Amino acid sequence: MEDKNTENLPKNPIEAQGMLIKAFYEMVGKEALPIIREICAKQGRALGLKIRKKLPNNKLSTVAKAFSESFDPNHVKVITITDDKFQIQGTQCPFGLENTSRELCEAVMEIDHEYFRTAVSDKIKLNIIRTVAEGDSCCDTIYELKNDSE
Repeated sequence: MEDKNTENLPKNPIEAQGMLIKAFYEMVGKEALPIIREICAKQGRALGLKIRKKLPNNKLSTVAKAFSESFDPNHVKVITITDDKFQIQGTQCPFGLENTSRELCEAVMEIDHEYFRTAVSDKIKLNIIRTVAEGDSCCDTIYELKNDSE
């Protein structure tokens, strides 16, 4: 006998967080974005502090490699890992934000942006080239360590 209560259950805590974020965004609208961005940044900062203590150094390549270990290779492909650049492409959003909006993606991605800013350097820049949240076929995300002169 099939239990209908399991139809839309999250598969993991990240997906559950995404469901909550989407529901809040749908209920409140664009006014929710600064709150989502702020809370996600705090989560990223906490995670960045935690990983920084565990790693032998805070080079972008070291932190990116550790960050990548949790990826499902069926959905995320590492394009580049160097001390100056980390690029990934993914076909599925772990938060389930597909076909929502770029601005919601950008707010939620503050988790990862702050993670790298905290674990590596506050000079890390995030560039979301493409996103499934906007309807693209994949996400294409670059984290770059910029020098003061750039």
